[in-house]
Amino acid sequence: MTAVRISDLALDFTGQTTVRALDGVDLDVDEGRAVAIVGESGSGKSTLASVVGRLQPRSAKIVRGEVRVDGVDVLALDAADLRRYRRDALAYIAQDPIGSLDPTMRIGRQLQLSLRAVGDDASTSRQIALLEDMRIAQPERVIRLYPHQVSGGMAQRIAIAMAMCRRPKLLIADEPTAALDSQVREEVMRLLFEQARAQGTTILWLSHDLPAVSRWCDDVAVMYAGRVVELGPAKDVLDSPVHPYARALAATDPSRSQQGERLAGIPGSPPVLHGASDGCAFAPRCTFRIDACLTQRPEPVGARHSLCIRTEEIAELVQGKEVAA
Repeated sequence: MTAVRISDLALDFTGQTTVRALDGVDLDVDEGRAVAIVGESGSGKSTLASVVGRLQPRSAKIVRGEVRVDGVDVLALDAADLRRYRRDALAYIAQDPIGSLDPTMRIGRQLQLSLRAVGDDASTSRQIALLEDMRIAQPERVIRLYPHQVSGGMAQRIAIAMAMCRRPKLLIADEPTAALDSQVREEVMRLLFEQARAQGTTILWLSHDLPAVSRWCDDVAVMYAGRVVELGPAKDVLDSPVHPYARALAATDPSRSQQGERLAGIPGSPPVLHGASDGCAFAPRCTFRIDACLTQRPEPVGARHSLCIRTEEIAELVQGKEVAA
């Protein structure tokens, strides 16, 4: 069953100039799957996540498209239905764990409000049990603390507890471990995915951490210039990408390089679009480009939905070079 269906979603930021942030996003996510959305800063990952929760700023204008979560047309919800949708179906874990908590309220009180919102037992013993599930030591003491009195790792575990206690259908995690050290990051990721899989929650995880994506996620959607340029199983997309941008992005992963090997960078910068891209937005930076790439807007090709008019040709070229080597 499809949990999230995003169809031809286009969004502009309006002001002194108009900037096209999403340029026709298509993305289907099956129920219970963990899907990572990867790409450079400015590719549209965070904007896409904000639209799924109808959290985009006032300067954002939906040009066209549809967003459905669990069959609900998110863009058509009125104020009351939107509140229910955010409460009952959606959970969000932000990059800054301490900043995502209310600084004026004790941890226990915030857990209490989260539990009451869904009609759950909000007793002290229930709050303690939630923190114990997150492997937090001395939970009786922690529920009496304010957010500034806990570490970043503990704050993120608390944020996960508050999100997952509502048993959401969809969890959006925006680089939730970026501010944590490596050991704490691993523990937090394990807890997050264990909780989500136990509850059958679908995950959209925005990340730059390709090794962690490969380890924890079922599928990967590679975004560039406001479009999903490749989509498929995590191992396939990261180990053998087919779109030129996905190839270039995977080559920047230091975990895949040999000792002493120089990392390959991606020349140039992501474009700033002011409307729909006429051709391939990656063409100016692509080593495989031909003249047609600058004028022909690509449509999905093959099982990976590669947005490249030369997908099959490039695969043959790369395979031929590998065989020759």
